[in-house]
Formats: sequence, C-alpha cells, structure tokens
Amino acid sequence: MQIENYQIEEHNSQLQADHRRRFDFAASEVPGAEQIIEKLVKFQVAIPSWALGTGGTRFGRFSGGGEPRNLEEKMEDIGLLHKLNRSSGAISLHIPWDIPGNIASIKALAAQYELKFDAVNSNTFQDQPNQAHSYKFGSLQNVDKAIRKQAIEHNIEVIKHGIDLGSDALTVWLADGSTFPGQLNMRKAFQNTLESLQEIYEALPDHWKVFVEYKAYEPNFYSTTVGDWGQSLLFANKLGPKAYTLVDLGHHLPNANIEQIVALLLMEGKLGGFHFNDSKYGDDDLTTGSIKPYQLFLIFNELVEGMDARGMDHATGLGWMIDASHNVKDPLEDLLQSVEAIMLAYAQALLVDRKALAEAQAESDVVRCQEILQGTFRTDLRAIVAEARLRAGGAANPIKLYRDLKVREKLISGRGLKTVATGL
Repeated sequence: MQIENYQIEEHNSQLQADHRRRFDFAASEVPGAEQIIEKLVKFQVAIPSWALGTGGTRFGRFSGGGEPRNLEEKMEDIGLLHKLNRSSGAISLHIPWDIPGNIASIKALAAQYELKFDAVNSNTFQDQPNQAHSYKFGSLQNVDKAIRKQAIEHNIEVIKHGIDLGSDALTVWLADGSTFPGQLNMRKAFQNTLESLQEIYEALPDHWKVFVEYKAYEPNFYSTTVGDWGQSLLFANKLGPKAYTLVDLGHHLPNANIEQIVALLLMEGKLGGFHFNDSKYGDDDLTTGSIKPYQLFLIFNELVEGMDARGMDHATGLGWMIDASHNVKDPLEDLLQSVEAIMLAYAQALLVDRKALAEAQAESDVVRCQEILQGTFRTDLRAIVAEARLRAGGAANPIKLYRDLKVREKLISGRGLKTVATGL
C-alpha cells in the first residue's frame, strides 16, 4: 500500500494547533533551534531489509501477519516508514536473504520510494540451502581452506550486488569463534580471518568501505574471533584505509563504556558506522532508546563532538543503521519508535553547549559538567524533532497516522496473515 500526500496533510492539519503551541515554546527556549532543525532534516537512518518481519526468540517466532514476502515488499514497507517520518531514506540488504533479481526494476522501485541503498551485508553465520561446505566451525577463520574460500567468494558476490545497486560499503559480521577451551588455535584463527579479509578487501572498488563488526559473544561463548572494538580496529588497521570498525550498541559486555569507544575510534579516523538498538542484558536487539536513553544521548554527544573535531558531515560521514529484532511489536511501529529516539538523541547532542562544557572540563568542575549534560538531556526537544519532520513532508505523529490508516490491517489483507519475512 501507499500513503498519499493528502492523508499526511489532513493528519497534520488536525494536529497543527497543538504542535504549533509546543514548537513555539520549544523554539523560544532552545538556542539555535533553526540550525538543529536543518541538520535533523538531512539526517537519515538506514532500515535493514531483515527487520521488516517479526523477530524470533531462541524458542519461537510469533508473526503478527502481513510480513513482506520478498525484497519488493520490504522496500514497500520502508517506503511507508520514510513517507511517515522522512528520516528512513535508505535500505540495507542482507545477502543471500535479499538477493535482488531484476536490478533495473529494484533501482526503479527504490527511486519511487525515495530510497538509497546503504551498506550491503554478508552472511556466513548460517548455512544456506545447497551450500557445499558448512560454517559450523567458522567461516573466514576456518581451518579448512575450502571453507574459507567459499566464505570469501560469498563476500565478493555481495560486493558485486552492492555495486549493481549503487551501494558503497560492505559490512562483515562473523559468528566465528569457539565454544570450548582448546577448540581452536586463537592466533591461527586471527591470521586466517585476516588473510580472508585481505582477499575481500582487494575486491572492494576504490570508493568503497568495509565495516568490520565485532561482538563479545554469541553464538560462540568461549571466544569470538572479532570479539571487541580493539580486535576490530586491529583488523581495520591491518587491512588499510578503506577498512573501518562498525559499532553495534548491543555487541558489548554489560556496562561497557560505548561513549569512550566511539570517541577513540573517531579520534583514530576508524569509526565507520553504527547499528542502533538497545538492551537490558546483552544483545537484546530492543527498540532504540527504550532501555537506556541517557546512554544513547551520551553516545551521540561524543559522536557530534568527535565528528565536528574532524570536520565530518553528520549526515554522510558515518553509516547510520538500525539493527533490531521486533519480538512482540509490530515491526513498522517499532522502527518508527527507534528512528524517533535516534533523532531525539541527535537533536539533544546538537544542543549541548560545547563552549561551556569545555570550560568546565578545563577547570575539572565535575558538577558543572554533569549539570550541562543532564540539563540538555532533560530538555524536551520532541517538538523540534517533529517540526523537522513536518518541514521535510512527514507526519506530525507517525505512529498515530500509521494506526489511524490501519496500515498493518491493510498489509495483512493484501499479503495474508501467515507470511514470514526472511531474516532472523
């Protein structure tokens, strides 16, 4: 289905008076509101093609119905999101879950929905039908050279798909590691992985990037070959200038200081991209900002400060993407909530008084530093974010309009109640 412009206009007209009242007050209280709005309008968060269906738990998957049955329908769903919030103008494909068929047709559909293709993602953490060799004991690290070669060739195939679509980055996440002590030689596992990544790196076009994603554990629980940001940075440095670290907010041990990690990676010029989500215990893949909104703000605070220090464009300097699993929510509503939380945290980070904070830090005035950050975090910028969305042509309240238009019901009517999208 499509959401028509007149439906958004009618929705906005009904909420105009209330929004104008709240925005006028916020704008009078927020210094530099217009500059913040301008940056918000430009900021886009890519939606992963595998997140349009209901996410599974370790024990089951409970579909809400109307899930997209193919890549075209996934693009339709992201088009709906972008129509509502005007901040979801990119799609990230996971191969082979979403292998594009007719490239010209897919690119035309993307243009229709005003979507660009973000980083393409390889998959060597699962065995696919008719696959010659199994990744049970790893892919790029595997002791068997034939298995490593198969994984390398898959990544190169993913790059070729990305080239066809106009993408400019490859994300590599590996499940490689070990479950029991002594299962593998960790040094050799690292060397095998590096040599495999070097072959993949050589296949990158000149203007491309490769993002090396890390994860502390799962599915292997004794060791992970790319287990933390230091190991990812080590790979990226050894590979060359087109290689970067990718930070997934859920891929850390409890209480890791992610703010410090991104600050140092930015300082080294090796932070490539982000996977946004939230967690209570581990890699929970929950709605962004639903558990630790203050941490999300603190991360954005370091991102804005670090990017400005390097003269980077906020909208294009890094790869911004959601990576979540929607177990009990409508996936589209969940994604709308995540994008809203990201935009709000970004707006708050833009509001931080950098000069005052730097002066307080220079004087080691710890109380003043805390007051500046917490005061900014407690400032209600929802009307500012909504104004940016309205100026870009979006809905004043995306979730309300989504429900008022009965989008999920219409998707179920058109696709069926028992459809299951590809992905985890």
